[in-house]
Amino acid sequence: MRYFDLTLTPDEGGFHPVDRVIAADSSASRQAIMHIDTLGDGTSVLLYRLDGDAETVVSDLKDDDDVIALDLLDADDDDFHLYLHLQPGDPAKTLMHLAEKYALMLDTPIEYTGRGALRMTIIGSHEMLQQALEELPDDLTINVDEVGTYSPDRTDTLSMLTDRQLEVFRTAVELGYYEIPRRTTHEEISNRLDCAPSTVDEHLRKAESRVLQTLVG
Repeated sequence: MRYFDLTLTPDEGGFHPVDRVIAADSSASRQAIMHIDTLGDGTSVLLYRLDGDAETVVSDLKDDDDVIALDLLDADDDDFHLYLHLQPGDPAKTLMHLAEKYALMLDTPIEYTGRGALRMTIIGSHEMLQQALEELPDDLTINVDEVGTYSPDRTDTLSMLTDRQLEVFRTAVELGYYEIPRRTTHEEISNRLDCAPSTVDEHLRKAESRVLQTLVG
């Protein structure tokens, strides 16, 4: 079995009409899809991890024609989970159809980047993965980040980081902090994440230390 680590970017900002509604809602930001599955009738169930105002998100979605059912979980703070049962919608419908057609597994969680793309790992035979990628819809931009032999015990270096360290580290990479010459500063990263530059410095130092320790054993 092989794995493909992919970054998928939808042209319209979301992978489903409801995903686009959430993306356009300034009261919350999408963090990850913790679970996704397609039911026999073609509808889908998802478990989102979101950050922001849970009540506003629910208010915006409860009367949406594409939402069959929804429920809040762990909504005691800004970081919360949202269960959704949705009508079929593209390009999510096509993606799930390809996964079923070629007997592929989607590893979860599926994480959102700061620019609304999805980072995901797809698992299957090399031939099936290649065929599925060739049939991806035109309204998706795809980048293949890594390919390798899949192991159930596969350990991602970044899994050693806390959620906050990972968020700061990925934002730094996205903004060009590790490029030569550097294209961003602690201040610009902190503005993106709404925190102090000193907080960015602390999280980057800890993230860099853990990543380097993992790489050198």
